[in-house]
Amino acid sequence: MALSVSEIATHLGGEVHGDGACLIDSVAPIHNAAPNTITFVASSRFRQHLADTGAGAVLVTGDLVGQCPGAAIVVPDPYLAYARVAQLLHPRPRPSAGVHPSAVLADDVQLGDAVAIGPRAVLEAGVVIGAGSVVSAGCFVGEGTRLGGDCLLLPNVTVLGRCILGDRVVVQSGSVIGSDGFGFANDAGRWTKIPQLGAVRIGDDCEIGAATTIDRGALEDTVLEDGVILDNQIQVAHNVRIGAHTAIAGCVGIAGSASIGRFCRIGGGVGILGHLEIADHVQVAAMSLVAKSITEPGSYASATPLEPSVSWRRTRARIKQLDDLARRIRNIEKRVDIDD
Repeated sequence: MALSVSEIATHLGGEVHGDGACLIDSVAPIHNAAPNTITFVASSRFRQHLADTGAGAVLVTGDLVGQCPGAAIVVPDPYLAYARVAQLLHPRPRPSAGVHPSAVLADDVQLGDAVAIGPRAVLEAGVVIGAGSVVSAGCFVGEGTRLGGDCLLLPNVTVLGRCILGDRVVVQSGSVIGSDGFGFANDAGRWTKIPQLGAVRIGDDCEIGAATTIDRGALEDTVLEDGVILDNQIQVAHNVRIGAHTAIAGCVGIAGSASIGRFCRIGGGVGILGHLEIADHVQVAAMSLVAKSITEPGSYASATPLEPSVSWRRTRARIKQLDDLARRIRNIEKRVDIDD
């Protein structure tokens, strides 16, 4: 699909400078763009490439218009505009509606209008799939599960029984929703499994990355509110609650019954201990360990940044001396108090 620069600007609510009739059919990086593509400048490190870009149009803020060799579309947030243009020019392919002959559906499965069920998908008893949703090849949807409208399960997704997904939920390949939580009671050194009786509830407009696992609750449900986005290979344990519009990067581990607020941003590799509460509007830097509740919004970090091995060995040696150093300081302070 090709659109003129003017048509794209209208879609974005932007202002055209230059040739509005130029046709654009794809997006491209600023340093490797052709006249039929559109690119963007969202940070200062890319400004050096602006004057030499071959793109037919560039998404920029108003202060950069004069540096654009071709057409420009002025928008408040070029990165957001790029995301919207990419959706417009590169829509996700959609399979034709219908049920593939190799799919296995229980007799009482309910399918809304224009639903597509792919090869070898399995839908158990009581499943309800909303209008326009796609269940791709090899997916398993367990008993009593409900998907809202316009959902997309990519190949080999597993959604186990009684889970509820809202509208426009996307689940990337290999993810598991509704697996048993890690619940066991210790009996003199032996483990007794605790049945996981809850489910998983996912709100509207959520996206779940590839190979991410969301465990069902032990008694109540594990809950993701509207607009939550999860990256790949995240572990969400039983009875976790994630507030609306929170974004969590890859390889995060969230232990059972943790509660994460709304509009939070959790960096990659973060560990969050169980039964903690994290306030709204909290940012946690990558590789941090959240070992206690966070009650105030703001930015938090605990990871040690990378440094050369020689420097780290010296730092590590000094860390081991901190306890002794603290005792020596306390003794000095006591002597000072006595002298005073």
